[in-house]
Amino acid sequence: MPLKEKTIGIPRALVYYNYIPFLSAFFEHLGFEIIYSDYTTKKTLSEGSSLVVTETCLPIKVYVGHVLNLIEKGVKNIFVPSIQSVAPKIYNCSKIRGLPDLIRNVVKGEYNIIEATLDKSEKNLGLVEFLKQAVVPFGIKDENLIQEAIKEGFIRYNNFRVMMQHGMSFDNALKYAKEGKVVINSTKSEKDVNVALIAHGYNIYDKRVCMDVFKKLDSLGVKVFNAYSLTEEQLKDGLNSIDVDLYWANQLEMSGAAGYFLRTPDIDGVITITAFGCGPDSLMIEDIKRKSKNFNKPLLNLTIDEHTGEAGFVTRLEAFCDMLYRKKRAQNKTVFSNEDIDLVDDYSINLR
Repeated sequence: MPLKEKTIGIPRALVYYNYIPFLSAFFEHLGFEIIYSDYTTKKTLSEGSSLVVTETCLPIKVYVGHVLNLIEKGVKNIFVPSIQSVAPKIYNCSKIRGLPDLIRNVVKGEYNIIEATLDKSEKNLGLVEFLKQAVVPFGIKDENLIQEAIKEGFIRYNNFRVMMQHGMSFDNALKYAKEGKVVINSTKSEKDVNVALIAHGYNIYDKRVCMDVFKKLDSLGVKVFNAYSLTEEQLKDGLNSIDVDLYWANQLEMSGAAGYFLRTPDIDGVITITAFGCGPDSLMIEDIKRKSKNFNKPLLNLTIDEHTGEAGFVTRLEAFCDMLYRKKRAQNKTVFSNEDIDLVDDYSINLR
């Protein structure tokens, strides 16, 4: 029998940061009440970590914690998608692919997993089929209505992306997109140092996970660019600069963005943030580190997990940005100090 309540819980983690503009419009058009988990806290991290093995990566621990938060709120229907493949032969990591099974096995309680599978490497598992799977448990089968909801999803998503590409924050872009607005900042802030922040959305837009890295860099007088600042064409073009083949579903926002920014003259340095134990990221970071030397771009690699201390995190950001300022001053004077040159090659940091 169809589920009676058209209420759906969405964890504020992982795929939330890629798809929530689209998904929120899609479900709202179909008359759903969407309940989001609270923003990540220390409790979210500790409770999520307690249910999985130690070697599990931080984003999965966070996701589990957000599912628990929704259950605490009394949410009965929780959307837990399996994003297998986003394009033919372009795959996600095994943990994201198996997310429904993982949640089903580690999170006990009275709730329904609203499971849908997106796998564009297989027939009949594309976006439309994925979304149909998500709403069938609620008795929604009207294909015209579903198509209308998909259209609304793309409108909101495209508006969101336009605002992000013009430098708006994630939260503000999502807020305006939900209001049906497109707001473009008329003035562009210029700063002395420009940095490319290379990371997955769930590692930098979750303020607890990344310790609000955007705010910290802004306080250091640094202007930040990332994958959301670029178009899909620019990301694909950047991937060619790294000279690697596309295999991972989220490789464009890492390797593609890095390749584009490494060859951009106005970018003074690159900061990468990855979760400890992430296999795909470790491979991508090695390619990025090698290419950064070819482009003579300073690189700071930060690896995070639930034990990462804020003091050490901030110290390394400050030291790296200070080096970029000194390097730029030296370039302006056409003089390089030995100290500046040494710092360029010695900034791969593991924060465990």
